[in-house]
Amino acid sequence: MNHYEKGRHTPDLQTLSRIASQLDVPLNYFFCETEELAEINLLLHRLSENKMNSILTWIKSQGYLDDDF
Repeated sequence: MNHYEKGRHTPDLQTLSRIASQLDVPLNYFFCETEELAEINLLLHRLSENKMNSILTWIKSQGYLDDDF
């Protein structure tokens, strides 16, 4: 683990998936470009599928995906 933290080695996807599983974080957590996106991904990961779908529906209803955004 220390070699990964110091940037000497990069884990392959399978290793990264096992690390994510052990830390109970989604795999995409490691690829987030900002702390905000990482936090959003972590919070979504902990929701039930039903609640996640409700949030997705709400986001789409807000028009955030429109061209005028």
